Amino acid sequence: MIRHVALVGMPGSGKTRVGALAAARLGVPFVDSDAAIVARHGPISALFERGVAAFRAIEREVIAELLDGPPGVIALGGGAFGDPATRALVRRAAMTVYLDAPLDVLVARVGDGAGRPLLAGDPAGALARLHAARAADFALADARVETAPDPYAVAAAVAEACARGPCAECVPVGTPEYAVRIGPGVAARVGVKIAALGFGRAVVVADTNTAAFAPALLASLHAAGVTADAVTIPAGEASKGWDGLAALCDAFAAAKLSRGDVAVALGGGVVGDLTGFAAAIWMRGIAWVQVPTTLLAQVDSSVGGKTAIDLAAGKNLAGAFHDPRLVLADTDVLATLPAREMRSGYAEVIKYGLLGDARFFAWLEANGAAVLARDPAALRTAVAHCVRMKARIVTADPLEQGARALLNLGHTFGHALEAENGFGDALTHGEAVALGCALAFRLSATLGLCAAADAARVEAHLAACGLPVRLGDVPAPGGGFGADALVARMLGDKKAGGGRLVLVLVRAIGDAFVARDAEVGSVRAFLIGEGARG
Repeated sequence: MIRHVALVGMPGSGKTRVGALAAARLGVPFVDSDAAIVARHGPISALFERGVAAFRAIEREVIAELLDGPPGVIALGGGAFGDPATRALVRRAAMTVYLDAPLDVLVARVGDGAGRPLLAGDPAGALARLHAARAADFALADARVETAPDPYAVAAAVAEACARGPCAECVPVGTPEYAVRIGPGVAARVGVKIAALGFGRAVVVADTNTAAFAPALLASLHAAGVTADAVTIPAGEASKGWDGLAALCDAFAAAKLSRGDVAVALGGGVVGDLTGFAAAIWMRGIAWVQVPTTLLAQVDSSVGGKTAIDLAAGKNLAGAFHDPRLVLADTDVLATLPAREMRSGYAEVIKYGLLGDARFFAWLEANGAAVLARDPAALRTAVAHCVRMKARIVTADPLEQGARALLNLGHTFGHALEAENGFGDALTHGEAVALGCALAFRLSATLGLCAAADAARVEAHLAACGLPVRLGDVPAPGGGFGADALVARMLGDKKAGGGRLVLVLVRAIGDAFVARDAEVGSVRAFLIGEGARG
């Protein structure tokens, strides 16, 4: 590290604790700018009595002195980065890392706001106002790291961000050992990262679409002293079944993969799901790493450790929860992704706004075209936001016993449509999810749960992006989908139980909920109204 690292963020984001841990990892000094101010000038509460402008001038002077010292980690006060002069000073001399924490976490951490003048009297209300006012300033940081309950995980992510430099992000998913690295060129570090995890042997699993990337990964592994072989499977959902699983396990056996080795999934959702499930059962479980090469895999299937194969009865019915040790979401590889696959992945991006973040959906309405056009800044923003949202959900609910079920918005309809189509290329997973989201919103509007205007708004954005929104938009067996066949598929979904449908429905854009007692007759009637055969 050749310059300072400045941690910025809201009060309660953990800058002091994380900063000390990150500095220890990096082998450099740590200092808290607020503590330095108190040491030089006395209590901050007394300094604020002179006025905010006077305090910011003192704060800027102290921070400038710290930046003149030897390289280290500096935790800045919550408002320091919001001062334009201080921000310019810090950005010239330091790599800035924004510690991003949800508002409810901040409120819980600051308590009654004691010792924080700007929070006096109404900590929760003051935090909400400050959070909204400072969001644009924090977006200017070089890197963003999502906070987690374990400060060691956050410190590890900060250290990793410093090793990569600006323009990349690291999102921890519950533990320091499992994090998602996002940004251009991060896949080139796969050898270094796997060697650092202690693995000396790897098998890279690619499909016929991603096999061209395998030599670069093998070269990275070999350069790091990791012995590695490659296995290629046929591209497409048809590989994700019992036969494909058996063939991959046979390949692991041929490669003499042992419990101390690692499997590397290089591809989209099919490669990731299949490799992860094979790793979960091979010798009762070996480690695995994901290098997702599609937008859909980067924002969704690579995060959370759900692995599975398809059965004739339905999608993803046989599988296991098996967390990868590492995910490298390299946004550069999306440059060669076909336009249809980009649109399919974008359906999962939209899903995150629809299920829990109305502001993100509004951002997508304005910037979705740029994401689909692979604009680097828009693409990185979208991928990182989705990963942060999913990481927060799966960390809180790793085995899908509660809030994680919201991630299935659009999927119960979508999986039924895929199964009716035989999991063929006529309907991609992302296209099925897009149509499923449109159906979920229209069903919610039909049931009086959400405004028809919200359903129309969702449909308009999906259609503008070239995604299907009506049953008639996608090929169907026998010239059309049957309502009874679709309902039967939905009742066989792994989330259903006791002969009842379980659907993710909505009250509004950004406000989804799990309906565990959806009435079969009303869903059937809805599907007939949507054009399915009665």
